[in-house]
Amino acid sequence: MPGRTVRDFPLFPLGVVALPHELVPLHIFEERYQIMFAELLENESEFGIVWSTDAGPKRVGCACAIEQVLERMEDGRLNVLTRGTRPFRIVARQEDMPYPAATVEFLDDKAEVPDEAAADAARSAYAELVVEATDDEPDPDELAVKSAYEMAATVDFGLDAKQGLLDLRSENARMRLVTRLFKAAVKRLDFVERAQARARSNGKVRFG
Repeated sequence: MPGRTVRDFPLFPLGVVALPHELVPLHIFEERYQIMFAELLENESEFGIVWSTDAGPKRVGCACAIEQVLERMEDGRLNVLTRGTRPFRIVARQEDMPYPAATVEFLDDKAEVPDEAAADAARSAYAELVVEATDDEPDPDELAVKSAYEMAATVDFGLDAKQGLLDLRSENARMRLVTRLFKAAVKRLDFVERAQARARSNGKVRFG
């Protein structure tokens, strides 16, 4: 759903997809982006990461805020830690700025009744993935209020899957999608573990 429209919004086209709540470290070395980030730091404002593909940048991206400057180098380069905040859609590209920019529209979700069954399934699948990957149990109270974006932001999905999440304007639909993604990730972990076990046993399955 459309939301507020903003002009002169700085864009950072990259070969990545950022999600709301996701931490994204960036190395800033091009002069135009050094100019951009100097302004962002001065104004404490957001910028947008858009996935740059062979066919051009995607129209829907994720706004980000600078969490921390990790390192400043004498030649102007920066290492920064940013965090995704909210999705947006490019309305029109602008060529009148010293760095990539656009008029963008921040996107709101459509009004809907929360699908508690879909949310419970997503959180259950996420908990299983966390246990499989880290051996840690998520805190039940924290997990009970996590959104699809908050859970997905901690998992390294493929770019197409992450873009699919950004494009959805329904939390219910995102919950259903992340459930499938979490379950697929668990299956991949199981496959890797079995493959490693076979490698350790010279390809033979051991019984007993």
